[in-house]
Amino acid sequence: MDKCKHIGRLRLAQDHSILNPQKWHCMDCNTTESVWACLSCSHVACGRYIEEHALKHFQDSSHPVALEVNELYVFCYLCDDYVLNDNATGDLKLLRSTLSAIKSQNYECTTRSGRTLRSMGTSDDSYLSHGGAQALLRNEDRMFTALWHRRRAFLGKIFRSWLELTPTGKKILEEERRREEAEEKRDKARKRRQERKRELKAEMEKMPPRKSSRLQNQIRMSSETTSCLQKTSQNMESVAELKKTYTSDEVRLKKVSDSPIKRRPTVTPGVTGLRNLGNTCYMNSILQVLSHLLIFRECFLKLDLNQTQELLATATNGKTRSSSKHLSIAASTLHVNENQEKVKGSSSVRRPSLSSGLSGGASKSRNMELIQPREPSSKHISLCHELHTLFQVMWSGKWALVSPFAMLHSVWRLIPAFRGYAQQDAQEFLCELLDKVQQELETTGTRYPALIPASQRKLIKQVLNVVNNIFHGQLLSQVTCLACDNKSNTIEPFWDLSLEFPERYHCNGKEMSTQYPCLLTEMLAKFTETEALEGKIYACDQCNTKRRKFSSKPVILTEAQKQLMVCRLPQVLRLHLKRFRWSGRNHREKIGVHVNFDQMLNMEPYCCRESLKSLLPDCFIYDLSAVVMHHGKGFGSGHYTAYCYNSEGGFWVHCNDSKLNMCTMEEVCKAQAYILFYSQRLTQANGRGKIPCPSTAESQQHTELADCSMDNSSS
Repeated sequence: MDKCKHIGRLRLAQDHSILNPQKWHCMDCNTTESVWACLSCSHVACGRYIEEHALKHFQDSSHPVALEVNELYVFCYLCDDYVLNDNATGDLKLLRSTLSAIKSQNYECTTRSGRTLRSMGTSDDSYLSHGGAQALLRNEDRMFTALWHRRRAFLGKIFRSWLELTPTGKKILEEERRREEAEEKRDKARKRRQERKRELKAEMEKMPPRKSSRLQNQIRMSSETTSCLQKTSQNMESVAELKKTYTSDEVRLKKVSDSPIKRRPTVTPGVTGLRNLGNTCYMNSILQVLSHLLIFRECFLKLDLNQTQELLATATNGKTRSSSKHLSIAASTLHVNENQEKVKGSSSVRRPSLSSGLSGGASKSRNMELIQPREPSSKHISLCHELHTLFQVMWSGKWALVSPFAMLHSVWRLIPAFRGYAQQDAQEFLCELLDKVQQELETTGTRYPALIPASQRKLIKQVLNVVNNIFHGQLLSQVTCLACDNKSNTIEPFWDLSLEFPERYHCNGKEMSTQYPCLLTEMLAKFTETEALEGKIYACDQCNTKRRKFSSKPVILTEAQKQLMVCRLPQVLRLHLKRFRWSGRNHREKIGVHVNFDQMLNMEPYCCRESLKSLLPDCFIYDLSAVVMHHGKGFGSGHYTAYCYNSEGGFWVHCNDSKLNMCTMEEVCKAQAYILFYSQRLTQANGRGKIPCPSTAESQQHTELADCSMDNSSS
């Protein structure tokens, strides 16, 4: 805690326990480990890792500040954090120097438990054996400490009295007096409000419950409708009963959606924090980035695989089509009940005023936090369903903070490598998450297609197309024979580009890392530069054309060079900066060089011009959408945060778990990037809010690339 407001002036008595080392033990359990002395009274007790007697003393006496006598730490129980600041008179610094002087004295004494608190600086054992000499040392030490402390107190009083006579001192005293008066006024107002609340609560408890005419009419109408439905249901067949249940569920859902109890949006959409559940910052950063990618978010907001998986589970268990239909109706009823429970729960949440402007994250009240259940919200574990539920909550404008327990437990079950609370890598988690989501969509769309409605199959296919193509691009791996100048082309798919730092940035020196920043364009140029293969290791097809297939002549090996170029551009370009490198057998160190990146990125210099020459210029332009940062020095430690662009509001947000802050583009460009997300400008302009299909530009890329490969093979 950098600024604790509970540190006041310390008025320690002359016989305070903190000034006597013989009393540095817990008054309750007599232990000498983790001893905390109260700075408001003379009580000394053990810390929370022993018997928690210091915490019990705070609960009984409301004395918030305590000091650890051995390590000289100061802890505030009201702030629940360590205190780093001091008061205006510097009493904590003076107290620490006093205790340091007491510790440095050359005498030896033991507590009642037998533990030696201080040792002699000399090695003469005969000198220690005399009890009179030890008593003399103790007396001299106490006199010296008391005299030193008294002189400091007198000097402090003199300087304070002198400060009161100066204009600056008068101004400081006046400000302190005003602050004290304002604090007293606030305390009085707070007490008046509490007293008024207690009076109103007592009056409300005494008053009999009343119902308005509107509620009475609703109850009467609902009772009449229920009785009518009961009479009709006795004469209906089973199929008609199912239809009536489904219709009543629709009416009930309509009533719930039109209910005046429904919560109004009080949070800026998308500005919803994710609570850290124990080293889950890597997951929170990736989920924030995916939710802020417009194409990815909107396709998952439309798709919910819960009902589809219920149908597939029914078919797997060998049930009939009619029973599956009944199950889908029951699932819709369950969905309606869940919505009712959400509405009922939201009625108990206080709604703050809408005039607060941009709001969200942990800055709001804890009443605006949604805590997911410990188990996944669906009966069948589904990452697609959890993404759908989480994106709905984050962009509903109703919740400032979410505890994603269901998402975390689904990840633990479906991706065992990330089970537990250990430190994980955000790049590896993103790759595994997208891979599992793709497998789940493919499995759901291909199993029992006759049971799934046509509209649902079409939607699953569209979402799968987005997941497959949003990050998907293609690289042209071109190997050139230096003997005959023949070029061999190979197409390789990619979902991200892992960029290495140039060799001159592979240093541990802090001066080099801060003095020479690296450019993102330089790393892209290194990725696409021509690399010479070592030695004669390449078997060129053209050089070996005259050699028969089963000939005994050896294969001709030549020198060659290799180059990677982009031949198909993805909709969202992921750039992974390889900041971690192996520096030993089992050690990975971080390259802390700052990378300069711009809001706009032109990918034309790094593309294959022959295959992409017919594309529009705007197809090569990318705009920055999100940045994932890694704070820390090592691979197995640190913290992940993310900068995300909110397309709904047109501003940047810094997502630090539960804390979200609005920021500028200059702050984003100063970040120590680990993963960069760039969105294609042409796709953003034409396909806003739609699930895109493969564009004509991509088909042109394929045809041009095929022509290019045919020309090279013919040569």
